[in-house]
Amino acid sequence: MTITMSLARNEPAPLAVAPGSIVVVRDAEWLVTAVEAGPTSTLITVQGLSELVRDTSATFYSDIDHIDVLDPENAKVEADGSSGYRRAKLWLEATARKAPVPLGEQTLTVSTRMLADPLAYQRTAVRRALDPANLRPRILLADAVGLGKTLEIGMILSELVRRGRGDRILIVTPRHVLEQMQQELWTRFALPFVRLDSLGIQRVRQKLPATRNPFSLYKRAIISVDTLKQDRYRSHLARQRWDAVVIDESHNVMNSSTLNGRLATLLAPNTDALILASATPHNGRKESFAKLVRLLEPTAVSADGELDEGEVGRLVLRRHRNSDEVAREVGADWAERLPPLHRLVPASAAENAIADELSSVWLHPESGRSPNAGDSASLFQWTLAKAFLSSPAALRESVLERLQKVRRQGAGERQAAEAQALERLLALADDALETPSAKYTALLERLRKIGVGRGAATRAVVFSERLATLGWLQTRLMRDLRMSKDEVEVMHGGLTDQRQQEIVDSFKQASSPIRVLVTGDVASEGVNLHAHCSELIHFDIPWSLIRIEQRNGRIDRYGQRARPQITTLLLDLENDRFSGDLRVLERLLEREQEAHRALGDAASLMGTYDAAAEEAEIRKVLAGQRRFEDAVPTPEQAMEQGDGIGALLARLAAAQGAVTSPPAPVATEESDGTGLFADDRDFLRAALTERYAVPTTSVARGGVEWAEPPNTGIVSFTPPADLQQRLEALPQTYLRDRHVTTTLTLAVTRAKAEERLKAARDDRTSTSSWPDAHYLGPLHPVLDWAGDHALARLGRNHVFAVRGQVDAPTVLLLGTLTDRRGQVVASSTLTVELPNPDDPAFGLVTPHPSLRAALVDLGFTAGVTVNPGPVAADELQWVIAPAVRLGREHAERLGEHASSELTQRIADWSARVDSWEHGAERHSQIADLRAHRLTVEQERLLAVELQPQHRFVRPLLVVVPETTAVAPQKED
Repeated sequence: MTITMSLARNEPAPLAVAPGSIVVVRDAEWLVTAVEAGPTSTLITVQGLSELVRDTSATFYSDIDHIDVLDPENAKVEADGSSGYRRAKLWLEATARKAPVPLGEQTLTVSTRMLADPLAYQRTAVRRALDPANLRPRILLADAVGLGKTLEIGMILSELVRRGRGDRILIVTPRHVLEQMQQELWTRFALPFVRLDSLGIQRVRQKLPATRNPFSLYKRAIISVDTLKQDRYRSHLARQRWDAVVIDESHNVMNSSTLNGRLATLLAPNTDALILASATPHNGRKESFAKLVRLLEPTAVSADGELDEGEVGRLVLRRHRNSDEVAREVGADWAERLPPLHRLVPASAAENAIADELSSVWLHPESGRSPNAGDSASLFQWTLAKAFLSSPAALRESVLERLQKVRRQGAGERQAAEAQALERLLALADDALETPSAKYTALLERLRKIGVGRGAATRAVVFSERLATLGWLQTRLMRDLRMSKDEVEVMHGGLTDQRQQEIVDSFKQASSPIRVLVTGDVASEGVNLHAHCSELIHFDIPWSLIRIEQRNGRIDRYGQRARPQITTLLLDLENDRFSGDLRVLERLLEREQEAHRALGDAASLMGTYDAAAEEAEIRKVLAGQRRFEDAVPTPEQAMEQGDGIGALLARLAAAQGAVTSPPAPVATEESDGTGLFADDRDFLRAALTERYAVPTTSVARGGVEWAEPPNTGIVSFTPPADLQQRLEALPQTYLRDRHVTTTLTLAVTRAKAEERLKAARDDRTSTSSWPDAHYLGPLHPVLDWAGDHALARLGRNHVFAVRGQVDAPTVLLLGTLTDRRGQVVASSTLTVELPNPDDPAFGLVTPHPSLRAALVDLGFTAGVTVNPGPVAADELQWVIAPAVRLGREHAERLGEHASSELTQRIADWSARVDSWEHGAERHSQIADLRAHRLTVEQERLLAVELQPQHRFVRPLLVVVPETTAVAPQKED
């Protein structure tokens, strides 16, 4: 259950509170997990500790509710009488998991322990996003197609969550990859997102009144950009603040005058972290790229639109397949592409007749005027050419559509002449449909040669631009390969988002019936089709290097272990003029392959960075208005001639691909966690045992049944009612397919989790791509639930007392430095030894590099398995107040360095804002300057909010010598 109190009033000053504090609100005890300070009020997010509010999260405003912050100096000592000090260990482990990692911490704590290969170049991306030089995480992941930007997104988000900066996350992505993104983030990173596709939106409407903000219902949502463009959702977004926003395929939001652009402009200032992802991050126009950069950091672009190259290098990450950093890492997990097959297929007599007609009448007329000359649709002749090169069916469709339009225009001389020409072309198209198609015959031969057929395992993806061609191919392939409609599937943009997702999800599974996926370019962006497929066939050729590269990237990407084969079918026509046109397209394919080998990116060759603009250039070449070499230079020429945005990104790719700085360090077993439990499974098992008296197997109290077959790496148990309620936030198809609320099955080792994830894809009997055992990673919601129950076992502002290897009573303390938002910017672990109760002001303060190291020094580790009995807690009460005071003094000295570093970074940030504004004064005539000033002013307010403000020290444990006598009391 979640309680939210809002409608803040302008009365008291902000509350001095930090994450980890214990507060009392409405006579209930809560643990503070997040703080957001406003000018007159403080919003705290809390987790219930006392009996009536356990399993309850809530938010309270300090000017509405009386929030009593409990003084750590008054913490009450409580003896732990449990077996092996299980309660104290659970409480400490849960506290450590809840304590946010400081914002500036560069060590990766959880992302490398998830179900993804922690490649060095991907860790570099995380480090860049978390760089302390950035006062907030902002990055454009501009890696080329196939490098795993989704994995980089998941790694960044998981680290943000561990730092207390990922409670509310919104992901915006094209609709056909909604489920793919949702699956990757849940199965690999244990980050659950509610998918707001058409069905998800319907569920929201059923739960909420029409006037209620749907984004208040779900903390983490993934939604398509098409849905968000609707007016009512944009208005909801304007009132919603996020910890992190991800915009996938962000090149679609470069133009701020479009709906997509306005949406991005609305989201950017309302989020702390912003992650943009695009393999084609610009269209060659400086002003468009500048708008994208402004979303990340307004001061990185001057008032007159000039880019600060140093800032762009900080904000934008660009690598490709052949970058040194990437090539060293991917190895066999990204097999090299086989040499492409460009099949020149002799055209049939009917196809040659069409080519003659198109060439002599439409494309290269002897009179110099095509039948549509004088009409506004002056490019229609090239539309006919593209349709013909796709299929006779596509040509017929284009001719009919144009014929209907011409007839509606009236009966003038020009219209009559064009109608006659169209009717001749229609008759030729009809003839071609009645005779064997050369390209189709070649396609059939290729599919049979590679083993595609009923009952065979081989699959292929066939791309075509034209919808009519897709249907025509499906009908013929079903007939000639004797396959059903389920085996020859068609995907295009006209399908519902739900249907597109179903097709993509099915194709990833070994059990999928699909053997030939016939698709349009809707599948050319973001879709992963490589799991069981390494054959891609271009049935027709996009007149754009970007489109060709995007198509090829569906199977030529990280994770592809079979060498991908790209095949292109080209008609060999007898008409010399038309044959020359086809040679242009063949050379375009060759250039893409050259760019793939030399640059890892074909978009920079033509310099337009836009598929439509590239196609326009190719039309000029076909019309004889431009030389091919001028329109499509070689990679070497492009590098020599490059300027502007393309050259800037090329320089970034060269510098970043050479690994100028080491990747982010990874937490080791010695530095990560408390060491009180062997692993996450051990912690979960102990938590369930403590609450339900669960033995290693069999049925336990409370309806929880724990099963852990030996040597399997699998555990399962029956989720109790309060856990079932939390699990409702998991992906709905996962809950449905795997019956999670009945039996929660977990893989407790990475090897077993990888095996079950692979089995979900490779099992020919399974109809679900969700693994039957989910990885118990460090951010798994079940561990959060277990931790909440462990925290609730200790009384209000209490601290456990245990025995350890100490000479005198010693208090373990955790100190944190928070900014005005309540975010942890630095932390320290201290112990205070108090040898003399008659002189409590004297104590030995020792800082420790980590909580784990401190517990080892105290002799309180996982190896402590015996508890001779509880100590006399009342006799230890005297140690708390002096220990907290001494720890606070020491923590303040330790925090001075971190505070001064942060203050300096904020000062540098503020100086950049001042410099921007001074420049803006010289360009007062520039359009949109006022809007830019507003976003820059928000940067100035951000600098104020991030100033270090509160120091907080809390006791975690009292440790007494092992020889301390047992108190005369019984265990609970």
